[in-house]
Amino acid sequence: MSDHRFSPMPGEEPGCHLSKKAKVCLGILLCVLVAVTIVAVVVGVLKWPRAPPHREWNGTGTTPHFSEIVLGRCYTYTQVLWPELRHKDCGQIGKAFTNAFLSKDPCNSSEQDYQLLLKLTNQTTPCHTSVFWSKSNQLAHLYTRVQQDMFTLEDTLMGYIADGLNWCGDAGSSEMNYQSCPHWGKDCINNPKSVFWDTVSKRFAENACGVVQVVLNGSISNTFDKNSTFGRVEIHNLHPEKVSRLQAWVMHDIGGVRSHSCSSPLINDLKFILSQRKISFTCQDDYRPIKFLQCVKNPDHSSCSSII
Repeated sequence: MSDHRFSPMPGEEPGCHLSKKAKVCLGILLCVLVAVTIVAVVVGVLKWPRAPPHREWNGTGTTPHFSEIVLGRCYTYTQVLWPELRHKDCGQIGKAFTNAFLSKDPCNSSEQDYQLLLKLTNQTTPCHTSVFWSKSNQLAHLYTRVQQDMFTLEDTLMGYIADGLNWCGDAGSSEMNYQSCPHWGKDCINNPKSVFWDTVSKRFAENACGVVQVVLNGSISNTFDKNSTFGRVEIHNLHPEKVSRLQAWVMHDIGGVRSHSCSSPLINDLKFILSQRKISFTCQDDYRPIKFLQCVKNPDHSSCSSII
């Protein structure tokens, strides 16, 4: 009878019995398979299509942590500063913002790119509360921080979110360009940031009603600049049927030069443009409430003796 063994003999290890030669061959085969796998992975990685490098521009690149800043500012504005806007969907707003410029030619931006974002951030401000500014950024916002029932564009949800940020992408990439973005003068006019501010400035002007204000810098040569956002976009989008009057406040730096005043030809140019649009115009040099804020920082200056 054949010797059939169904269990190992005492002292014998269970399992398959391979010859030494078979074990060597099996080891060589495993090494070959591992080597082939490694080579295949390396070749695959090398051949995997890579995103093209970002084009170099003359402007500052996208602000680091752009998406996180946008989301954080949105929540701060809607949940803390203006809780009546808590229904706004900050996640959708952030997504609409980035989708407006990602994977697109940064020199071919258009107003249409931001339409969804405008819809999601729509906000109504009361009549008589709109404050425009030109060459007077800090002073205008110092005023609205104190007079909190007045609004510059940057005091609205969309302006608050984007203020001071840079952003752009590339047509061949789904990533933001953190190295550089198109410069308005040196590269192209229709870049994502410039188009954005023209678009939201247009909406801010269209929504203005009643008596509106503009803070102008009377200590510089171009107190009223027809090529500024105010002179090029905003005054031409004020609706005469909604805006009864534009009131200009021509402010002068404490101890600075008085390049222009309400009687200057440049201010008359502004008055003429508004008259053509059937909007009345008034002007005041060194509007007292704003002058007071200037003097708080310069209380000992002689020009402040009659203010404080």
